[in-house]
Amino acid sequence: MKDYYLQPKAEVLKEFKTDANGLTAEQAEKNLAKYGKNALVEGKKKTVFQVFLEQFKDLMVIILIIAAVISAFTGELESTLVIIAVLILNAVLGTVQHVKAEKSLASLKSLSSPSAKVLRNGEKIEIDSTEVVPGDIMLLEAGDMVTADGRILDNFSLQVNESSLTGESTNIDKADIDIDHELPIGDRINMVYSSSLVTYGRANVLVTGTGMNTEIGKIASLMNETKERKTPLQVSLDNFSSKLATTILIICAAILGLQIWRGQPLMDALLFAVALAVAAIPEALSSIVTIVQAMGTQKMAKENAIIKNLAAVESLGSVSVICSDKTGTLTQNKMTVEEIYIGGKVLKPNQLDLSNQLHRYLLYDAVLNNDSSIKDGKVIGDPTESALIEMYRQVPGIDLGNNQLGLSEDDLRDLLTRQQEIPFDSDRKLMSTKHLIHNKPTIFVKGAIDVLLDRCENIRIGDEVRPMTAEDRKQILAQNTHFSENGLRVLTFAYKEKDEDLSLETENGFTFIGLVAEMDPPREESVVAVARAKKAGIRTVMITGDHKVTAVAIAKKIGIFTEGDMAVTGLELDKMSDSELEQKIDKIAVYARVSPENKIRIVKAWQNKDKIVSMTGDGVNDAPALKKADIGVAMGITGTEVSKDAASMILADDNFATIIKAVANGRTVFENIKNAIMYLLSGNLSAIITVLFASIGGLPVPFVAVQLLFINLVTDSLPALAIGMEPGAPDVLDKKPRDPKVGILDKSLVTKITLQGALISIGVIVAFMLGLQTSSAVATTMAFSTLTFARLLHGFNCRSQHSIFKIGFKNNWYSLAAFGLGTLLLAAILFIPGLHSLFAVTPLTSTQFIWIGVLALIPTVIIQIVKTINDNKQHVEKEVSNVR
Repeated sequence: MKDYYLQPKAEVLKEFKTDANGLTAEQAEKNLAKYGKNALVEGKKKTVFQVFLEQFKDLMVIILIIAAVISAFTGELESTLVIIAVLILNAVLGTVQHVKAEKSLASLKSLSSPSAKVLRNGEKIEIDSTEVVPGDIMLLEAGDMVTADGRILDNFSLQVNESSLTGESTNIDKADIDIDHELPIGDRINMVYSSSLVTYGRANVLVTGTGMNTEIGKIASLMNETKERKTPLQVSLDNFSSKLATTILIICAAILGLQIWRGQPLMDALLFAVALAVAAIPEALSSIVTIVQAMGTQKMAKENAIIKNLAAVESLGSVSVICSDKTGTLTQNKMTVEEIYIGGKVLKPNQLDLSNQLHRYLLYDAVLNNDSSIKDGKVIGDPTESALIEMYRQVPGIDLGNNQLGLSEDDLRDLLTRQQEIPFDSDRKLMSTKHLIHNKPTIFVKGAIDVLLDRCENIRIGDEVRPMTAEDRKQILAQNTHFSENGLRVLTFAYKEKDEDLSLETENGFTFIGLVAEMDPPREESVVAVARAKKAGIRTVMITGDHKVTAVAIAKKIGIFTEGDMAVTGLELDKMSDSELEQKIDKIAVYARVSPENKIRIVKAWQNKDKIVSMTGDGVNDAPALKKADIGVAMGITGTEVSKDAASMILADDNFATIIKAVANGRTVFENIKNAIMYLLSGNLSAIITVLFASIGGLPVPFVAVQLLFINLVTDSLPALAIGMEPGAPDVLDKKPRDPKVGILDKSLVTKITLQGALISIGVIVAFMLGLQTSSAVATTMAFSTLTFARLLHGFNCRSQHSIFKIGFKNNWYSLAAFGLGTLLLAAILFIPGLHSLFAVTPLTSTQFIWIGVLALIPTVIIQIVKTINDNKQHVEKEVSNVR
């Protein structure tokens, strides 16, 4: 794509073989055939059926399919049907979770206006925006959506809002000038870009790019090329699944070989192998993880964080870098007057004095020479001007009605009506109005200091008006520099008392009043949130379309930019090699005037350092980076549909602090998922050990497949879901983010799973051996009952690392409900005769029931004793630490 902003107008016109009269109908037809329609191209999507089939690729699913086939051959039709039902249910859940309509490109398309005004054969016509071609002369005026990229030929005070592309919220003044050096998009004032909005003026533009050859087309290409990364939990579970599946296959093969070597019939040997496979595979794991994540999304939604992608819930807990937009996220997205330079002093708005004549003239200028208003708290007009109204309202005495300036701004405007005006013009950079003040014709003017200061002949200090000296100018310019270096936007105010018609020729000979410095102030909660993020081991980086000076000033106030940090612009970033960026990235706290490609590069650079990256944004320009990031966060209020579609999470309140709350919730969700996995795997391990014991000992199969499926899918799911509802610990943000390289099954968790699984299996094996003294049917029933009841009790152990006596039941009644319902289901199987044959159980004696209860309870008693000892030990260590 050529940089047409660097070429003179004549050259660009020559390249597209057109002139000020536009293309002929024949040329337009040829260009349409050459360049294609002015529309964006979509990438290929997977069908729902393809996604559904992909759910069966998992090795553990294949093992279960094999188990179902073997069950069918051995006559275990119930087990076959149950296994198939489980597989289909999991595939449907996976499809629902993963198939999300890719609306990003559709939203990008919808940004285009349905029609455009162009010159064809020297005549102005209106055509469908898709028919616009390079070489067309496009006619723009206020209210139009720009439908293609173009070079400005004739400019008439054109102002364009390019926030969806650049992230810069203020309107951009355009000009038909030549530029001879490279600039970022936000500073290319001789170009307009597709998807931006004309807010003022008009212009004739030569179309230089359409469809995928526009800046927004480049973003669409980036969206197509950008692939979402798997979350840390997905990676951990994938690794865990493959390792577990491999282990199961090896053990099943060994058991099958052992049984055949012992002379057992093939079908009996296969039954052992099926029982072992079903016992080992946590069938409900994927469903439990999905449901726990869904519960997390509901909780976050109540706190203004709307999660689109369930997997993003857990990823939030691993976030180590947050790349945040400035405007509206870290700041209030509203201009506010911070300081006023008047009478040689710097004041706050509430320090202005109505009895001071100079201060009153500043307020006259601010309110009367102003087209904005605030009705019922809603701003109407330019944010820079509305900030002046807010300033006026902060002055002590306003609205008291005790003098002329005690009136509201509307009353003041009605009293001192505007007689003449010259609206703001991007070339003049001034706005002037004429009023009758104290029976004197008075002209008020406000504008840019570089223009207005040269038109000032006098300066007013208090009640004295005197000629402006070189020293006065030096002090005013020094103060302006100070304001600018602190990220403030400066307006200059002046007036003159003279009875003359207001015109461009009479806009001079003014008396200087003062400077008003504005900024979009940080949100109060942003400062606290950034500090909390730092304590949680999360680095916050500001990425904005604003100028570097403004961005750094805000970053310092919020706590993002500290001593030793760096700030770079998009152009400076372009000049850095990947290795140079990698060396400096830890030090760069602020990125200013960045492009969509810059944002993707920043996210990728952090990801290359094995960081889990969250990226916030609200514009079309943010969409590719939102998709590339591990957690894309879009703004719910100011965000475009494109950014919302590309993101994993949407902030309903556009507040950075909400991200930190979501991180805390994400960490809690991960801990709960980890505890649920510990619960499921330790229970499954106890079943595996029991099956292996029976196989090696040459004993009958202790469980049938349908019993194990009942435990894994029903009684296990209830406590696992209750564990997922456990509230977060108060100190959840006092720890550093977990290392994404460390799998979910770390050494500590594997040790706990092994010891707890072995402990439960001892009770089950004892129950099985006791039952064998009567019959193999009784042995199977006792083993099944003991395993089920022990695992239901084990749900209390896995809620937390602390003992049940410390955490109690009040904060999670779901755990009691899960235990009660699971026990009822077990009782139904054991006491309702109609269910005996389905689950292969037989009636038991009261003594046998007592043995089941005791043997199931012993593992939980031992585990709780160990946890209580550890809690007391930690308490003593904490007390000793506090004393020291």
